[in-house]
Amino acid sequence: MRVAILGTGGIGRGYAAFLAGQGHEPVLWSPTGKAVAPDGHLEATGVAPGRFPVAVAANCGEAVKDAEAIIIATVANGSRAVMEALAPHVVPGQVVIVSAHCSFSALYLSRLLVERGVETPIAAWATTALTAKRQGEVGVHISGLRARLDVATVPARLAEAGEAACVALFGERFQRRDDLLAIMLSNLNPPAHMANLLLNLTRAEKGEDWPNYGSITPAVGRLIEALDVERLGLAEAFGLTVRSVTEHFVLSHHVEAGSVAAMSAAVHAKRPELLGPKTLDTRFVTEDVPFGLVPLELLGEVLGRPVPLHTAGIALFSAIYGRDFRAENDLLPLLGLAGKSPEALRDLMREGWPQPPRG
Repeated sequence: MRVAILGTGGIGRGYAAFLAGQGHEPVLWSPTGKAVAPDGHLEATGVAPGRFPVAVAANCGEAVKDAEAIIIATVANGSRAVMEALAPHVVPGQVVIVSAHCSFSALYLSRLLVERGVETPIAAWATTALTAKRQGEVGVHISGLRARLDVATVPARLAEAGEAACVALFGERFQRRDDLLAIMLSNLNPPAHMANLLLNLTRAEKGEDWPNYGSITPAVGRLIEALDVERLGLAEAFGLTVRSVTEHFVLSHHVEAGSVAAMSAAVHAKRPELLGPKTLDTRFVTEDVPFGLVPLELLGEVLGRPVPLHTAGIALFSAIYGRDFRAENDLLPLLGLAGKSPEALRDLMREGWPQPPRG
């Protein structure tokens, strides 16, 4: 299968190497214009090692042309720009995969395509299918493949086509969720990252080596658990069932259920090399606060159910960084979701942007 991969960071490169190793034809495009795989190959280490042929497109249109599937593998901060570059080139029948979905981004892409009169499956994942980091100009280290991955397709009536493409590329590892809202509420990274970095802030600011999971002490763990109560409460109010942070640790890290601190210690014992950020310029904040915590706060407003710990995290990091992280989300103002009823929001998240009236 020819697959366009939009994004050449660790995840985009990891997808390209993995898919090439499975016999697919990945085509990479860098939204930033940075060179990748100048000799037409990627060097992969880790769980999917090898030297793999990878085509590189000069522009988004070239990458997408004749592709059966398109994977958006950019940071949340770049989602809007990439989707606006992509939308003019999508044709019916192509499956677009959003890896990973955040801040209603698949709904924004749905709007762009409806404006062109194009309907095609948009499959949104709660997280990435693998974990990976860039290595130099032509390398990537793939540290793991996820055994289970939540997916929802918009519009929901095209779910079978969306999921079929996901399985054809990455195998039988996908679990269908009700809608995009369930996917958003299944992403545990923003609150967990917020808690861990907030309580280890000076270590990152000083550039120290500090263990990511090994620094989730009982105090940090209790904050993560309290944030999880707020997230699960939002899901329950929408009539959704999503995994708890405990279930996430058990399924993703294969540890025994317990407190977050105890489970994190077990992960650290297996993966002591995983370090926390060594700078304040980290996606734990610059991506996860505006595109992870702020949308959850909006969902609380729609429901009339405040999430005070999430709101406090946004306020604290805005003060610490001297930035308005709510204003840095460039997707929410375009969607006009504030003031919608919970029922209207659920409909949007199932069926996508409404078709304009005819006549």
